[in-house]
Amino acid sequence: MGVDELLVTVPATSANLGPGFDAMGLALGLYDEVRVTPLREAGLELEIDGEGADEVPRDDSHLVVRTLLITMERLGARPPPGLRLHCTNRIPHGRGLGSSAAATVAGVLAGRALADDGAARRPVEDAIALAAEIEGHPDNVAACLLGGLTIAWREGERVFAVRLDPDPELEAIALVPVQRLATETARGLLPATVPHDDASHNVGRAALLVEALTRRTDLLLPATEDRLHQGYRAAAMPETAALVERLRSAGHAAVVSGAGPGVLVLTSAQTHPDLSLVPANWTTLRLPVAAGGARVEQGRPNG
Repeated sequence: MGVDELLVTVPATSANLGPGFDAMGLALGLYDEVRVTPLREAGLELEIDGEGADEVPRDDSHLVVRTLLITMERLGARPPPGLRLHCTNRIPHGRGLGSSAAATVAGVLAGRALADDGAARRPVEDAIALAAEIEGHPDNVAACLLGGLTIAWREGERVFAVRLDPDPELEAIALVPVQRLATETARGLLPATVPHDDASHNVGRAALLVEALTRRTDLLLPATEDRLHQGYRAAAMPETAALVERLRSAGHAAVVSGAGPGVLVLTSAQTHPDLSLVPANWTTLRLPVAAGGARVEQGRPNG
């Protein structure tokens, strides 16, 4: 039994959210789509529209394709002789909005759907663990898969995540610069150790952030204060650091989105941040929180 076609839809995400470094993630209402068609003849046909269309590879090193094949191998399933993929990319690349996590999750879900009973045989926790293994950290992939607000953690080699319902009034404004920053570059700027006072500060603010995101949006400004990672990365994205400082000084809960250099402003539907503080060459995206995570729609069965 197989499928004629799959449509995988994956949301953008923002990780860290200030103090929740490598643990907290939020799904956002901006979506990439991947249409997957199994082929009876060998070969790979890859069409890409939107973000990265002129840059990403067109062979099996493409992240969605590579992840799809890894997933089927882990499930002990044989991939179809050929594949046709049509990717519609709306999530900005290299700006801290989870574009690589979205591609990874799309590949994992497509591989599970193409394998006979793949999704039924393995729980969603396995999908999170495999996506985190490929992505390198679980915060974005957990939010992409589960939607809403997620908290992810590791126990040895195992990965876990829980989903929480954000406050219905919560919204996010993504501020997207022209320049990009590779996650590997941003992570390389972090020190091996931090002062105990800074670690203690972030523990308290991360705990407060859960309350702020789920019930008390009036607490977003103090709850998003970070000492663990943003300051160490500022030299690599000075315009981002300056914008976060201007926005926070004006009373807005601004944070570096993921590894940057994008900025996320957490707000409520009734609040209108002063966007005149944003440089003219940045793109502003006012986004709802995505209550649902990634989803797969299957075409008619064949065979």
